[in-house]
Amino acid sequence: MSVLVAFSVTPMGVGEAVGEIVAEAVRVVRESGLPNKTDAMFTEVEGDTWGEVMAVVERAVQAVAARAPRVSAVIKADVRPGATDMMIRKVESVERHLSQR
Repeated sequence: MSVLVAFSVTPMGVGEAVGEIVAEAVRVVRESGLPNKTDAMFTEVEGDTWGEVMAVVERAVQAVAARAPRVSAVIKADVRPGATDMMIRKVESVERHLSQR
């Protein structure tokens, strides 16, 4: 099974400049060893099981919570038995369809 999760964590109550605190969450994800990528809005992480991926998300939220009085988290998951490398393959599929026109 493949579990692909896109999530964002926002520290609240710390002012507008939150990049340093958000970087702590991204550091947790990168150190997990799971495939991941970060863009301006979300961090994606992919693993073999729900528990494996959600444990990383939980640690990322905890890292932000250690530095902020409140944390907002948005989580979206794609759970697909038998799939692998969804983070790459889903984008490749869209790009393939775009190139056909």
